[in-house]
Amino acid sequence: MPRQLSVDTPDFHIDIGDDGVAELVLGKPGGMPVLAAQGHAELARIWSRLGREPGVRCVLVRSEGKGFCAGGHMDVVQGMLERESERLRVMQEARDIVQGMIDCDLPIVSAINGAAVGAGAALALLADVSIAARGAKLIDGHTKLGVAAGDHAAVIWPLLCGMAKAKYHLLTCAPLDGEAAERIGLVSLCVDDAELLSTARGIAAQLAAGSPTALAWTKRSLNHWLRAAWPAFEHSLAMEIMGFAGADAREGLAALSEKRAPRFGA
Repeated sequence: MPRQLSVDTPDFHIDIGDDGVAELVLGKPGGMPVLAAQGHAELARIWSRLGREPGVRCVLVRSEGKGFCAGGHMDVVQGMLERESERLRVMQEARDIVQGMIDCDLPIVSAINGAAVGAGAALALLADVSIAARGAKLIDGHTKLGVAAGDHAAVIWPLLCGMAKAKYHLLTCAPLDGEAAERIGLVSLCVDDAELLSTARGIAAQLAAGSPTALAWTKRSLNHWLRAAWPAFEHSLAMEIMGFAGADAREGLAALSEKRAPRFGA
């Protein structure tokens, strides 16, 4: 029987199956998963904890909601606009999420349904095997909000889909559905929406049954490509966080709240 790993947030829960797969489940049925302050903090801590958890051999990140994850809650964004302490906290946690997923020796699989934005896109794309439903919608909306694309994009997008496509999508915030994401190499696989969970669970179970050392050492070796890009990540994250102190971010959030086009520099 599956057992549940206790986490200090209502934003996600973790079920550990007898097959060694830990399912990190975002949100609740019917809603759009978002990360409040406590959820973001818990997500920054969870990867090292899962790596030490007895019986866990693979992690599957999925959602029970109508989308994968819409990123940070608007209260978190508002707090970053107003307080330096909040910006510094989120910066450290964002760094820990990215580094935690890279350094976690367990294979990580993502099952991407619906929208994956901001921190949701980071969870989706930093997985070792990313599986998108045809109806998925991947978007990095940082520049539309008036800040740099910082929390994961600079370290992973150019390696996945090439610099030309990375620049296009990160500068314009043009969304990608599952088929387009697979076509440019941003995700590992695209499947029909109805097949997403069974496909992801099948791959996760296959990985959980594999050699832990062979898989861990292969992942560790491949992720040196990401570690080589770490200075770009650190710079982009710092630029993003600094942007939340500026006028463009305030205008971007206001435009989002008022459902209008932003007027940057006005």
